[in-house]
Amino acid sequence: MSSTKIISVVNQKGGVGKTTTAVNLTTALAASGRKVLLIDLDPQGNASTGLGIEHSHRKVTSYNLIIGDVSVLEAAIPTEIPGLSIVSANIDLSGAEIELVNMVRREYRLSEALLAEKLPYDYIVIDCPPSLGLVTLNALTAANSVLIPLQCEFYALEGLSHLLKTIELVHTKMNPGLTIEGVVLTMYDRRNSLTTQIEEDVRDFLGAQVYKTVIPRNVRMSEAPSHGKPALIYDLNCSGSQAYLKLASELLKREKTKNELTAA
Repeated sequence: MSSTKIISVVNQKGGVGKTTTAVNLTTALAASGRKVLLIDLDPQGNASTGLGIEHSHRKVTSYNLIIGDVSVLEAAIPTEIPGLSIVSANIDLSGAEIELVNMVRREYRLSEALLAEKLPYDYIVIDCPPSLGLVTLNALTAANSVLIPLQCEFYALEGLSHLLKTIELVHTKMNPGLTIEGVVLTMYDRRNSLTTQIEEDVRDFLGAQVYKTVIPRNVRMSEAPSHGKPALIYDLNCSGSQAYLKLASELLKREKTKNELTAA
C-alpha cells in the first residue's frame, strides 16, 4: 500500500472545478502510464458521469465501499481510458452521512477499506462532496495529501482559510501523515483584473504550495461531461486539456523531487 499515493480533491465550496480537476487529472496521470483509481465520493456522481459511467452500471458504488459491504477491487470498474478505473457514486451515498454517525471508527471507514487489500494502483484520487461532513472526513483520513482547486473569485481566500484549519485539525487528531499536495487555481481569466489580484494574494499566502499551472475558463471543458468524456478525450488541443496535462506533469515532477530529497 505504501507505493500507492492517495490524493483527496477537496473544497467545501461547490462549483470550483473540483470534479473537473479530479476527472482530467486522473486521465492525464493514466495517459502518462500510471495505474490510477478515481473514487467518486460525491452523491451527485458527476465524476462518474464525466467518465461515461451510465447510472445503470453503478450497481456497486462508493456507498457500498464506505459502509463496508464490498472491497475496493470489488467496487472498482474500468473506464474507457486505459489504466484508469473508477469507484462510481450515486444518490445512495447521501444516506452514508447519517448511517456513518453510529458506526465504530466512523471517520476511518474508507482508510480501512483502502488498507485491507493490496491494490494495483500508483495513484488513488478521491473526488469529495462540496461539504466538510463525515464523508469528506473519511477522504481526509484516508489520504496522503490534499489537492485544493481554488476558483479565482472574491470569497476564495475566506473559504480557503477555513479549509486549511480543517486539514490541520485532521492532521493533528486523525491522520498525522496528511499533507497539502498543492493548490490549483481554476476558472482563470487573464482579462479579469480580479483574477490577477486573487492569484497574487494566494501565492503570497501559500507560496510554493500553489501550482505554477493555472486552469483557464474554457467552453470545451464545460461541454465534455455532457458527452461522458474527460476534456482530454473530448478535445485534447483545447486550452483546458493542455492545462491539465501540464498540471499532471508538475505534480509528477514535485513527487519525484520529494522522493529524491527523502532518499538523500
